[in-house]
Amino acid sequence: MFSIEELQEKIANSLKQLPVYDEPAGLYQPISYTLEQGGKRLRPLLALVSAQVFGGNPDKALPAATAIEIFHNFTLLHDDIIDQAPLRRGRDTVHKKWNINTAILSGDTMFAIAFGQLAKSDPEKLPGLMDVFTKTAIEVCEGQQYDINFEESDNVSIDGYINMIRLKTAVLLAASLKIGAIIAGADEDECSKIYQFGENLGIAFQLQDDLLDAFGDEGLFGKKTGGDIVANKKTYLYLKTWECASQEDRERLKSLYSTRNQNDEDKVVEILAIFERYGIKSLTGEVIMNYYNKALQNLAGIRLSEESKAPLLSLAEGMLKRNH
Repeated sequence: MFSIEELQEKIANSLKQLPVYDEPAGLYQPISYTLEQGGKRLRPLLALVSAQVFGGNPDKALPAATAIEIFHNFTLLHDDIIDQAPLRRGRDTVHKKWNINTAILSGDTMFAIAFGQLAKSDPEKLPGLMDVFTKTAIEVCEGQQYDINFEESDNVSIDGYINMIRLKTAVLLAASLKIGAIIAGADEDECSKIYQFGENLGIAFQLQDDLLDAFGDEGLFGKKTGGDIVANKKTYLYLKTWECASQEDRERLKSLYSTRNQNDEDKVVEILAIFERYGIKSLTGEVIMNYYNKALQNLAGIRLSEESKAPLLSLAEGMLKRNH
């Protein structure tokens, strides 16, 4: 059994060994810049851990895990353009350091490189892996479109929002786990349950991300706090506040969310004060735990020993204990 640290090292080495393309530098330098930023490499790690948990060799899952990490970073490049985000993991975003056109093209190239890496997987498993990977890529785009739609809509429901984050964030975590299970030769029922585990965990993870975006420590979180508010994103925090708020506060929220100024610190401060008035931090925390507990139930239903499942449980706990 490889430790989490050993699996993370395998992922880092795999990324370092990617073919180096030099020209045009304006296309490939942003890709190197993006992939060298490190981080916990959570999604590829889930793929390797899942493969190992189901009795497979994580080395056989490495091409697919590398594909997942490259694909994930491609989505971040384009997401940052859409959100006009200035920071990612504490550094300038690609569109800010270079320009929007470069960020689009570099992201597109990463998408192609990801499929090239996936194609290095076991040929017998490849059709199933391609089905999961392609379906997930489409769903992530669907989630992004819903996210864009919601910024302009006054009729966003909490259920609609949860479905959006399921697509935009949770399905990639779920797919990472399922891909590892497929490579290890897990049966269909086990693949389905590990996917459900990842999906519920992913929803909890994104809700936690929303909470950190509003109330996190910018230095620890690695992103500028209040970014969702500046971008007028109707996150769970906003939607739950709207549900609880007085008519006066609803009108104020609507007014504040109809403007967009990248440097509007006063807007962020005022909206956070409204959130706090209705105990949104605590209410969001309760919903996070509900989805986390659903994930644990999914994991409990998998026919493996508790010892075998321990690495997945440890990763799940770590995901929900981030800095805030």
